[in-house]
Amino acid sequence: MKMAEKDNHPITTRMTEHASERRTTTEIAPAAEIEPKTTPAAEIEPKTTTAPERYELDDGPAYRFSMNRRRFMKVFGGGIAVVCATGGAAVLARSDGLLDAAAESAATDEIGAWLHIGEDGAVTVYTGKVEVGQNIRTSLAQAVAEELRVPIDSIEMVMGDTDLTPYDRGTFGSRTTPEMSPQLRKAAAAAREMLLDLAADEWETERAGLVLADGEVSDRSGARTLTFGELTRGQKLVQTIPADVPLTPAGAWKVAGTSASKVHGRAFVTGEHQYASDLALPDMLIGKVLRPPAYGATLRSLDTTAAEAMPGVVVVQDGEFVGVAAPDAPTAARAIEAIRAQWRTTPQPSHDELYDYLKANTSDEQGWGGRSADAEGDIDQGLAAAQTTLAERYTVAYIAHAPMEPRAALVEWKDGKLTAWTGTQRPFGVREELAETFSIPEDQVRVIMPDTGSAYGGKHTGEAAIEAARLASAARKPVKLVWTREEEFKWAYFRPAGVIEINSGIDAEGKITGWAFDNYNSGGSGIHTPYDVPNQRIAFHPAASPLRQGSYRALASTANHFARETHMDELAHAASMDPLAFRLTNLRDDRMHAVLEAAASAFGWDETEPESGHGFGIAAGTEKGGYVATCAEVAVDPGNGIVRVIRVVEAFECGAIINPNHLKSQVEGSVVQGLGGALFETIEFADGEISNPSFAQYRVPRFSDTPSIEVVLVNRKDLPSAGAGEAPIIGIAPAIGNAIFDATGVRLRSLPMAPNGIQT
Repeated sequence: MKMAEKDNHPITTRMTEHASERRTTTEIAPAAEIEPKTTPAAEIEPKTTTAPERYELDDGPAYRFSMNRRRFMKVFGGGIAVVCATGGAAVLARSDGLLDAAAESAATDEIGAWLHIGEDGAVTVYTGKVEVGQNIRTSLAQAVAEELRVPIDSIEMVMGDTDLTPYDRGTFGSRTTPEMSPQLRKAAAAAREMLLDLAADEWETERAGLVLADGEVSDRSGARTLTFGELTRGQKLVQTIPADVPLTPAGAWKVAGTSASKVHGRAFVTGEHQYASDLALPDMLIGKVLRPPAYGATLRSLDTTAAEAMPGVVVVQDGEFVGVAAPDAPTAARAIEAIRAQWRTTPQPSHDELYDYLKANTSDEQGWGGRSADAEGDIDQGLAAAQTTLAERYTVAYIAHAPMEPRAALVEWKDGKLTAWTGTQRPFGVREELAETFSIPEDQVRVIMPDTGSAYGGKHTGEAAIEAARLASAARKPVKLVWTREEEFKWAYFRPAGVIEINSGIDAEGKITGWAFDNYNSGGSGIHTPYDVPNQRIAFHPAASPLRQGSYRALASTANHFARETHMDELAHAASMDPLAFRLTNLRDDRMHAVLEAAASAFGWDETEPESGHGFGIAAGTEKGGYVATCAEVAVDPGNGIVRVIRVVEAFECGAIINPNHLKSQVEGSVVQGLGGALFETIEFADGEISNPSFAQYRVPRFSDTPSIEVVLVNRKDLPSAGAGEAPIIGIAPAIGNAIFDATGVRLRSLPMAPNGIQT
């Protein structure tokens, strides 16, 4: 496609229907087999950054409740009470996303910590990772089945139970595939080798004459066979996992690398699967919490007389926490409505003031890791040497996670233990929060995570579990608490808003000579440019946020890639170069090069031109070890400026692919979710109040918004598998924005770009 030079191009009247409603996936040859045109990525010094936008983990628990001895006895009963004070610093040390040597104890080196083989041959696998719709239950089961040489349906995964599984820092950062999958493969491979040794000892023969397959060990003649259950006799496998245990290379995979069906998929389709909000216990009460009217509001006075008079209602006030437990949800709602509370509010910035506010209120105190800055070369010299310079500002709004299932928890205090069933990406983190909140030892807290209805980085914290636990301690009965949709929109944390300023320069050949990139508030993930820039300065400036903010799918990579890839398109336009050619000119990373060419080829970038009123856009990036390139075609209505995304082609590479069909689903889901943040999702607020806290007011992608999506999977069996939950979302917003410019000549630099259409 040739670059469209149309800064003042009018919107034409010609429109088309969707080109296709199909969903197709193309798996292409490994990039290593494509003739390289760039310097190998291994020769480029990698840049790393922390994830300072995980503000929610920096906040600590939402409440602090004192568990004095009298209440402890009421909750737990008689006996010896051991109460401990847990400091916030200790919790953060366990939750900061880094490996904790103390937590990863010697027990995790034993095979039996990770898997167990029953007398019937059934294989139970234990992991602290959790299932939130990304289908890691299946991919991890495939990894074990591959190394243990058993059918995948013989494996049962026990996930996210703090009493049964090894400590795990959480399911985030696309770390399950690169970290947990190898760990379980090693455990399964060690078990495989141990089983061969046991059979050789049993038969007093050499291992070389044995065959292991389908849950059995046989001699090569087939005359003798022992099942795995017969060999282990159901005992725990106490052998330590050797560091050099042989793993099956990706090229020889037979179970991994295939599109195995979703484990327990039927239960999800039929509704048999139980989420946290579906669970119930005998004599259970329903909890509800009194919420303040706005951010920054504090309780001034409270009258709970009417609520306390209701039959079966327990009212709790503990500091700023006010809640009720009732026999059923309608009664709990009426009890909360009967409480008379007066609040003290303070002035808060509004949505209209947001970006100026963030720039004016930078703070070294905010965020994980705080302020950061990296520099190479001399940025002033690089800009001075440029033939053309460009300085632009890009903004990103707060957006909500909007999960189908709001926060929910069922909590019980019983037999000296606090047990919480709750939807969370960090069961061990929530255990830490509960222990700290109630000043009890962690070994008296158990958190169990039933698969939850989506998360996207939004369920790292345990608010619902803490609230239910406080109510349950007062009621002395189990309490279930499910947030309403409005509570989820108002009081869950948001993807950080941000301001990004870029000052750049290019020479006469279109090579970037200088690159200054300043991100205010939204975060450091994906902040470094993958392009070849000799002179650069890249900085993250934390700010005091007026709203609660935290992790979101791909973290700040969505913001940083939107700004960078939009700016790259602007530089291409300034250099009168095709946007793809401009990127390739400034690129040395062969993996990025490969996905760009794969996406462009499947899209027909060089072979086709957009019809009147349509535009093509391209963007690329890398995050969490994944490489992505996205091409988009949009149509813009000439009457109302409404943007319609017609088709998307996305090429994705994350090393060796474990399950192609489920990887395709991850990419498609990322594209659809990314449409919302690109075009219309935004949290509206003033004076600390959220004004669009429902799906009727907060616009998410609809079926009618979904374009034709073609996924091109680049399978690099020569590389370790990387996670795929985050990287596929980073390219869709800039690709759409660049396509809008191609169609209209209007450059949009703020997310969302077109909530009510675009003005030309």
